[in-house]
Amino acid sequence: MMRQSTDGIPIYSQIWNTLKQFPRFLATGSQNPPTFSGTAAAALVSASFSCFLLMVNQHLTSIFKEWNTIIWNLGDWIPGSKNPDEVYGEIGSYSGKQTVMLIGWLVSWAILSILWQKKQIKFRTIFFGLFFFLVAATVMNWHPLFPYLPLMPK
Repeated sequence: MMRQSTDGIPIYSQIWNTLKQFPRFLATGSQNPPTFSGTAAAALVSASFSCFLLMVNQHLTSIFKEWNTIIWNLGDWIPGSKNPDEVYGEIGSYSGKQTVMLIGWLVSWAILSILWQKKQIKFRTIFFGLFFFLVAATVMNWHPLFPYLPLMPK
């Protein structure tokens, strides 16, 4: 392969031509490809599960005001959770919902990683887990199905 002369080519074009070659070494593949997909599957499915858990928690905090207070207190470690400044406002109990989501993600990831550590998980199992949890979380956010959910925060 002949190298093209860089005389007269602007520096940004030279940089772009170099960046266009970037993924070539990735295409060769690994000399030691993984033999088990369990740990990657655990990461993906647990992330989608935590999205579903966030929506379940959203419904619980909308129905039970005591639970909303508990969740808000759980998340007050996040800056802006309880902010008296009217200019910046506060994120409110969403900070606790984020905390529950984070804990749910980490715990489910740890559990699934241990259970699936040395296993080859089928693609359809991973896809079904991702699809089920993400569709369920999306549907749970749809106001016509759940009219008790507020459209605007108070």
